[in-house]
Amino acid sequence: MPPCLDVYVWVPERNPETLGRFVDDYVDGDGCGDGQRHGRTRYLRARAPHHQAIITSTRDGATVLGLSVDAPDDLPAVLSLAEDLMGRLLRQFSAPAGRAGVELPPAEDRSEWHDDALVLLRIGEPPPPEAGFQRPS
Repeated sequence: MPPCLDVYVWVPERNPETLGRFVDDYVDGDGCGDGQRHGRTRYLRARAPHHQAIITSTRDGATVLGLSVDAPDDLPAVLSLAEDLMGRLLRQFSAPAGRAGVELPPAEDRSEWHDDALVLLRIGEPPPPEAGFQRPS
């Protein structure tokens, strides 16, 4: 199995409406019940062309939404795919920040979000916990 490109967006709050839209748009309806749970993260079977839909409830009270797709060996193609998918997720969920990498685990808090070890692409920043939402420029 080829490696996967994982693309995540940081949604500053947890709300059922956002989660519902993510599930409706990206989770395979037949696969909702068979997802795996690892700590604060739920891995669900995604609709094609994605492999997994990932939902993480952070220790900061935010939500990290993610999708995994095949990562071809061509780095420019991987980065282009990540940028397109991230842009779509940022707009769709009014997220202030996104990050992507190959086999990148979801962040469970802001310090993990800022860890650059496996990150290939980063856009925006999560707002501080006490700040209001600010869209990246």
